[in-house]
Amino acid sequence: MLEAVVFTYGMLASFVLSGATRNAKARRANPRMLQYVGYVLMSFSAALGIMLLGYAAMMSLSG
Repeated sequence: MLEAVVFTYGMLASFVLSGATRNAKARRANPRMLQYVGYVLMSFSAALGIMLLGYAAMMSLSG
């Protein structure tokens, strides 16, 4: 199950980054959906990073 989530995350991140790069080279604005998916991926990455830091801190303090 984790493999499917990681694969989906990677595909979405690749799509968002390639679309944003292509639009920047063409000096066009990004579509709203591309911008929203980018915000969701950024928020998910930040939240996961904070949770993993908290987990590592708890494990180092308890063990």
